[in-house]
Amino acid sequence: MLKGKQIAAIIEQIGNFAVEAFHVLGLFVIGGTIVWTSVHSYIYDIMPKPYATLDDILLLFIYLELGAMVGIFFRTHRLPVIFLLFISMTALTRYLAIDLKAFDNMKILTIVAAILILSLSALILRFAESHFAASEEGLPKE
Repeated sequence: MLKGKQIAAIIEQIGNFAVEAFHVLGLFVIGGTIVWTSVHSYIYDIMPKPYATLDDILLLFIYLELGAMVGIFFRTHRLPVIFLLFISMTALTRYLAIDLKAFDNMKILTIVAAILILSLSALILRFAESHFAASEEGLPKE
């Protein structure tokens, strides 16, 4: 007969497996959605045009960055926050490039300031990651 600790260990293993399975399934769904959407946008929105606009190219960069973020998360089980910053900067740049003529000066300055803040955040994050991040063994980096 199984003891209480053995039953708890089995239940914990089943729970860990369920969480991992959900994690992998979710990543495949997100990754597939990114690929499906990017291919659809490319075929139906970009290819019929005689040339790609800056807006189209920046949209493809956003899809690329989203795909890279999912790939890194799939491999490492860590969310690369810096990719979210890159995606945000690209999205704001795309927004600025598309509707620049419709914006007043204050809105343009606000968007540019947001891009600058995101850029500085990425710089700080990269610096902190290289100087203060823990190594894989759990020991502080030297």
